[in-house]
Amino acid sequence: MDIKVSTSIMCADFLRLGEVVKELENAGADYLHFDIMDGHFVPNFTMGPDMLKSIRNMTDVPFDTHLMVYDPERYVESFIQTGSDLLVIHTEACKHLHRTVDLIKQNGAMAGVAINPATPLSSLDYILEQVFMVLIMSVDPGFAGQKMIPSAIRKIRELRNKIDSAGLDVQIQVDGNVSFENAPKMVAAGAEILVAGSSSVFHRDMSIREGMEKLRQCVRGEKI
Repeated sequence: MDIKVSTSIMCADFLRLGEVVKELENAGADYLHFDIMDGHFVPNFTMGPDMLKSIRNMTDVPFDTHLMVYDPERYVESFIQTGSDLLVIHTEACKHLHRTVDLIKQNGAMAGVAINPATPLSSLDYILEQVFMVLIMSVDPGFAGQKMIPSAIRKIRELRNKIDSAGLDVQIQVDGNVSFENAPKMVAAGAEILVAGSSSVFHRDMSIREGMEKLRQCVRGEKI
């Protein structure tokens, strides 16, 4: 299986953001992951469209934008216009999920839906065939550095079975404590895109390239 790595810009050193983007590109990042937070749906604030626009001019790596905001339909066009290739919205935060997914696709981006740890997979029953990807949150969203909620592995496995049983071509992404230890378990359960942050690619004890290489080695089952 070809595992993709989406690197969390929230975990980067913003004082040297341009350099970090180039380091991620050179290390082989498949996506740059942007966590957009409104301080309401999640208890934190982060970046906005202007930051994405400035980074878009630095790199051709695809943008994976995760909208952790209420009423995300208000922001779909602006984030796509500033470079998002994949736009992910939360089932819990969206009043009209089908309409918003259609809006994302009509504006030329791939659509994804995210679910929080306590949200059941049944919330995807009537949207699954309409999306490119499902994002399983393995921590409650809002902050980096949290421990994985153990039931996330079972949830990934159940979603993988659900997708395969329906004969759908839908990717599974996981976000939250994607560590060197947890990543192989996530991949074994059926994850295909890993959102890498402070517990792997941005690990304090190694460079970005070293973190990326170690993460890929771990998911391939190679000895470190």
